[in-house]
Amino acid sequence: MPSRKTSIQATAVRDEPFEPDPRRALDLVMELMAIPGKTGQEQEVADRVIRYLRQAGVPAGAIATDSAHRRSPIPNGQLGNLAVKLPGTRRGPRRLMSAHLDTVPICVGSKPTRKGNIVRSADPKTGLGADNRAGCAVLLTAVREIFERKLPHPPLTFCWFVQEETGLHGSRNLSKRLLGGPKLAFNWDGGSPYKLTIGATGGYRMLIEVEGVASHAGGAPEQGVSAIAIASLAIAYLHRDGWHGDVHKQGRHGTSNVGYIAGGEATNVVTDRVVLKAEARSHDPAFRKQIVREIELAFRRAAKEVQNVAGTCGKVRFDGHLDYESFLLKRDEPCVLTAAQAVRTIGREPELAVANGGVDANWLTAHGIPSVSLGCGQKHQHMTTEALNVPEFEDACRMGLRLATATEA
Repeated sequence: MPSRKTSIQATAVRDEPFEPDPRRALDLVMELMAIPGKTGQEQEVADRVIRYLRQAGVPAGAIATDSAHRRSPIPNGQLGNLAVKLPGTRRGPRRLMSAHLDTVPICVGSKPTRKGNIVRSADPKTGLGADNRAGCAVLLTAVREIFERKLPHPPLTFCWFVQEETGLHGSRNLSKRLLGGPKLAFNWDGGSPYKLTIGATGGYRMLIEVEGVASHAGGAPEQGVSAIAIASLAIAYLHRDGWHGDVHKQGRHGTSNVGYIAGGEATNVVTDRVVLKAEARSHDPAFRKQIVREIELAFRRAAKEVQNVAGTCGKVRFDGHLDYESFLLKRDEPCVLTAAQAVRTIGREPELAVANGGVDANWLTAHGIPSVSLGCGQKHQHMTTEALNVPEFEDACRMGLRLATATEA
């Protein structure tokens, strides 16, 4: 019997999949992509999601947020993770459907415009924001269809994570009570809806501070210790020895990058301080740690080599942390098999993949909730050429509704 706790009266259970309204789903994602909401500034898009949830009939008591933003290193985050927890109208294990609310800064100012089956920003200087407003729309479409059409469903939790783009801080700092103990979990992010991401790399980020000695670059350059020279020499060592970029060593693989460098104010001063930001990634935790060690060794070596006439050398300091640990689901993990069947119900064959970047599923799996990730038709994410493939987005919405109503079998 349907649960007495639910706010909707379900229609009779049927086995065939339900179909969402594709035009309405597209209107929704077009609206969401136009809303600014880079990492830490997701309030406006969250308010829009909540407004549509309430209009669809979701009880206010079923909508909740946590305090993940207060545990994040991102300053002044506006809100935590947003979730809707629903009792089932039919028996079955609780299912989690998730996506992240934030976009990268380049998407602020997006003007979504459709031409044929492709949506891009009309402003060539901005990205589209389909990563990941398309995922948000997949979830919201499923909720609206379920409530407005009174569709039967198992126990469900929908969760919109914050602060994904700069380190998965929302899912990392998640309050698990928000989710209600799901047994099957599906995460929507970028890429093809037919690609099932069952694993992802682990990432380590580090802040490197290089300290030198300032002096007049024209009058007494020999008395200075250039922090810029130290940083440059260290990066050159890493590049020469194969520890920067695509790293292959003795059958093991990873990546590293020095992605930010800042220091110095004038050409007539030997620069005494430089700050760098770097990262290391690998599916092999031990190898990732080795890459980090090599980065540290390169900077320490360079700091000792750059000296002034008095024999004074530079100094380096490191501050690093694990952004997310790698994971790899088994091919017969229940969430993987269930998602694969959903792909087959729309006439496509699932493709299993392992990502070289982090997704919220990294932390969900670390929290004890094995999660498979699916795309929504986004292309060229984080670029001004970002696009949304409309037929693929519609397929993602179809699969989302199947998974939410347990009619993917």
